[in-house]
Amino acid sequence: MNPFVERHRGEISGVLSCFDRVVITGTLPDICYPQAMAGFLSYQGIRLFDYASWAEPSRDELRQNAERIAADAGLKIEFIHKSNGFRKEERIKAIIAERGDHPGLVHIFSTMETCPSYYLWYDKLEKSTSLKPTSSKCIHYYFYFIDEEFGLCYVRVPTWAPFRLQVYFNGHYWLARQLAKVGIGFRMIDNAFVHIDNLIEAQNIAESLDAKTLHEYLDRWAQDFCPVLGYFHSGYSLELHAG
Repeated sequence: MNPFVERHRGEISGVLSCFDRVVITGTLPDICYPQAMAGFLSYQGIRLFDYASWAEPSRDELRQNAERIAADAGLKIEFIHKSNGFRKEERIKAIIAERGDHPGLVHIFSTMETCPSYYLWYDKLEKSTSLKPTSSKCIHYYFYFIDEEFGLCYVRVPTWAPFRLQVYFNGHYWLARQLAKVGIGFRMIDNAFVHIDNLIEAQNIAESLDAKTLHEYLDRWAQDFCPVLGYFHSGYSLELHAG
């Protein structure tokens, strides 16, 4: 038994196990490491020397997609000039306080951040050229939105290959929405459940959130916010980091 639960069992009415803050990383197996990227370019008939030229149209497509999404929602993309001291969460909280918490796009940030990339390497001994991993910087878009099932989420989209996505949602907010749907009463303080009428059923609901469901949602969000996904047959592979 959990030592904390054992120590305070006289004050605890029940224990619930569920996702809290969840970050999912999406990688494209087709291009997520140097040999894969080289193989993809070769299959497309593109020289390794032209890696950057190949990536530039996708960068522009992602920028245009973000601008279109913002225009359709009547929003302006907010560029973060210096991220030090700037808290996106506080800005989003203020926007939601003004707009309400109804589903839909909340805000879009853009900022220059580090991203994985590749550089061209020539081996003098082997007399061969290959791609090597490196880090670079590119514009990233943060799409904050309220989903009917998951509540407040964001998708971070880099504008440079290999287009490694990051998706965030709060498992407690997801569970709260599911409990409300089936009429199970609960009370929360900030992000914490302090009372749930039916803990057994709440646990069953919490355990129903599986990898297949998450993948379906991520695929949909990726198609909306990262349309270059359509160029890669394998789609995104997911890695989940739960708090």
